[in-house]
Formats: sequence, structure tokens, C-alpha cells
Amino acid sequence: MRYEGTIYRPPGEWRSYLLQVTVGCSHNTCTFCNMYKDKRFHIRPMDEILEDIRMARRYYGDVRRVFLCDGDAIVMKTEDLLTILKALHDAFPSLERVTTYAGPLSTLSKTPQELEALRRAGLARAYLGVETGSDALLAAIHKGVDARQMLRAGEMLRQAGMDLWVMVLIGLAGRGEPSRRHAEDTAALINRMKPRHLSALTYTSVPDTPMYEDILAGRFVPVTPAEALEETRVLLEKLTVEPLHFTSDHPSNYVTLKGGLPEDRSALLGQIDAALRGERPVRSERSRVL
Repeated sequence: MRYEGTIYRPPGEWRSYLLQVTVGCSHNTCTFCNMYKDKRFHIRPMDEILEDIRMARRYYGDVRRVFLCDGDAIVMKTEDLLTILKALHDAFPSLERVTTYAGPLSTLSKTPQELEALRRAGLARAYLGVETGSDALLAAIHKGVDARQMLRAGEMLRQAGMDLWVMVLIGLAGRGEPSRRHAEDTAALINRMKPRHLSALTYTSVPDTPMYEDILAGRFVPVTPAEALEETRVLLEKLTVEPLHFTSDHPSNYVTLKGGLPEDRSALLGQIDAALRGERPVRSERSRVL
């Protein structure tokens, strides 16, 4: 299999065959992220993609899961994605699930009918980086959409029948009162979007990004471990969508949390409180990565 640059995938896709259909991120201006700065965005030629699928069949045999890389396969033309999905199902008779990251802008560029066609063709899950429900924060991090547009993108994916997995970013607002407002606004957006899965990551400073430069210049003060846990606590308290599979087990998080809402809410809050009291270990800064 051929790959260009560093390849990223959601933690839950560790058993998936990674098929690179686009290179980099079509947006690639978020101020906290440097994931795709080593490559220039482009869509791979279809003949190369189809050849990679044939190579994967010879190398792996039959596979059950495929993740479409890089940062936003949804940006491709719908007919091209349909061709890829058909080729995958033809090559792998046991294929159960094809998944991808979905950018909000590229999702909004599709019609509901196009997204429904992709779902019928086998695109089962979309991972959407919401980050925050705050209009001010979305503008500050150059996400390219406001909260209303982000909500619409999530609703479109869910209404098309896709298994919607949303990611949000604890600590994105920095210290003080904005931290609580960020958690409350984010919970309010998630409650309206109604995803099936929610992962809460925690902001980690990454060199060569605008937010890192803001930290060095004193314009942005990151939250402390305790403040990140308090923010996560507010998020959990305010979430009302159910059922919801909640995870906060990324290497960026200070404490690993995983459970279902509403049934595990009390237990999850108890784990946060134990960490705040010093009764549960907290991940060191050195071992945290975004």
C-alpha cells in the first residue's frame, strides 16, 4: 500500500485497512492543529486508488473494515466516492464498514440525497471534528463554520443514516470563565446534533501552530489539569442526548473516561472527582499528545 506523508486515523479504526483517497486536509487552517502541515492537499488519481484496493486484496486478503484517509474524504466528488465504495465491496466480500473523517464545509457542499447515496453504498460512519459549540471560538480557531453550520453538517450526516461520531476539544478556550462557557456551549450543540458517539480530547500545545505562538506570546493561557477536568465535568453534566457513547480516552486527556450516557454519568463524574481530590493518577504533561 502506498501512502503520502503521515497518516492519521481515529483510535477506533486501529483494525481498519487505511485507504488514502485524499492527501492532507481540504481546510487545513485550524489554529490548534498541525496534523497535515507536511503535505499539500490534493485528491489522488482514481486509477491509483483502485490499484491500491487491488493491492490490498492481494496483501491482506478479505478485510472487514476500511477507513478512508486523509482528513476529509467527503470533499471528493460523490460519483468518485461511489466508485471507490463499489470497488471496496467487490474486492472484500466480508466488508462490514467503511468510515471517514468529514469536514463540516465539505459536508455542507453535499445534498442530502448525495449523503444518503453514500450511506447506501456502504459509507457507514463519519467522524466530525466539532471542537466547540461557541461561535466566537469557532471563529478564533479558523474552523470555517459557525455553530449553526456545524450543527447542520452533523444533522445532515446523521439524517443520511450514518453513524455520527463527534470530537470536541477540552481546554480550547483557555483559563477562566471562558472555559465553562465553552463546555456549556459545546454541550448545547451536541444535545441538538444528537450524535451516537462523542469523544472529548484535551488541547495540547503543538509547535508550529498559531495557538502555540499565542502561548509563547502570552495571548493564550492553557488550562491546568484540574481546570481541564472541571471543564469535562461541566460537559458531562450538561449533556442530555441519549443514548450516547462517551469517551475521553485519547492520549491528550489527563484521565481516561469511557462509558454510556445516561447510565454511567454518575460513575464518570465520580472518576473526575477522584482525580480532582488526588485519589486517581493524572497523566503527565510529558506523556500527553494531541
